[in-house]
Amino acid sequence: MRPTMNFLAALTGCYTFLIFVRVITSWFSGARDGGYGRPLEILRRITDPYLSWWSRFSFLRAGYLDLSPIAGMAFLSLLQNIFSTVAQTGEIRAGIILFIALSSIWSALSFIIGFFIIVLVLRGIAFVTNRNVYNGFWRIIDTMSQPVLYRITRIFFRSRIINYLSGLILSTLTLIFLFIAGGIAVRIASLLLRRLPF
Repeated sequence: MRPTMNFLAALTGCYTFLIFVRVITSWFSGARDGGYGRPLEILRRITDPYLSWWSRFSFLRAGYLDLSPIAGMAFLSLLQNIFSTVAQTGEIRAGIILFIALSSIWSALSFIIGFFIIVLVLRGIAFVTNRNVYNGFWRIIDTMSQPVLYRITRIFFRSRIINYLSGLILSTLTLIFLFIAGGIAVRIASLLLRRLPF
């Protein structure tokens, strides 16, 4: 079983690397326009079906920001960790697999929460200092912050209209609370899961 699990871990790691390369190439206009020839076409055929499957989840998109590749790579990382652990220990235990799954999911979620905390803080700084939010950078920050700001303020205030700065502060504090509380909860749950006898 160990050689099979090592092989699956290596295969998953290679595929994750290909996904990462595909995401990076999508940032360049030459790659989007069909440039770079046959190697990129082969890479697209290998990776795009997997990425397309993740992109159908609308909650992974916020304005211009598409988090579906991160979710896809996080899932592959979870599989790779499971395969590696089984290869090292030679056994499959539910507690260890649940621990790995929880750690991987929280790793991806904490990255996303941390990213949005930075986005909201930047948006707050722009608001307080009266920056020109219509130039390119601030417009991107604004389109990323608006969906998060809207959803969090709706949770607390439903349909009531609140001050924009108050909404920014509330949303930022809510995400910071989630980041800290989630980290503590995951640590406690991880300790309990690792001690499970099965």
